[in-house]
Amino acid sequence: MRPESTTAPPLWERYHARLSAFDEARYNFDPERAHEYTTATGWNVDDYATDLPPEASGAPAEHGSWAAARQVLLNYTFPPPDLITGIFVPDEPLEKRTLLLRGQFLGFSFWFGVRVGSVFDETRTTDTGSEQVWGYNYRTLEGHFERGEINFTVHKHLQSGRVEFRIHAYSQLGRIRNPFYWLGFKLFGRMLQRRFARESLRRMREQVEAALTTSALA
Repeated sequence: MRPESTTAPPLWERYHARLSAFDEARYNFDPERAHEYTTATGWNVDDYATDLPPEASGAPAEHGSWAAARQVLLNYTFPPPDLITGIFVPDEPLEKRTLLLRGQFLGFSFWFGVRVGSVFDETRTTDTGSEQVWGYNYRTLEGHFERGEINFTVHKHLQSGRVEFRIHAYSQLGRIRNPFYWLGFKLFGRMLQRRFARESLRRMREQVEAALTTSALA
């Protein structure tokens, strides 16, 4: 008699019902008014960046730092798993991806929905020359404790070979009906946002370095 498999199903199958619940959900803010979302109007605006291993000048190398970072972004493995876990159907096109985010804090689990709003794959001209950029943003859906958008992009400066991972976000505390949760996010929300960003930068560096090491040994 063949023993039963003990392999757990992937998260997107285990939480299919929760994920599907956001299929028709709308954004809980208006992305078309993004130019109005500034610190002066009560929004948090954040920018973070970290250098990744550089490459030679020119287009991104097939197995270089930029390509490795792109794959990490696509897989959404850079967020700290003890804080945020992203659950999504892996073969769904990135442009249509809805993510179920499982947030964890003080022993509680919170479930939120976000949806990819834009995907970037372009060459940009900057003051220091051209750079190749790839990434995407996602936006908060109804029921999220926050509202806003966060952008994740990897940049290669084509002249210098410098590679960067950047995070840009604008956000504001959303509507929270539970007064206990409202107080918790009011007190600790910004701390958690900053921790998410710092650890995401660190994990991105580590995963890119690990991918380059594996490629070098292959």
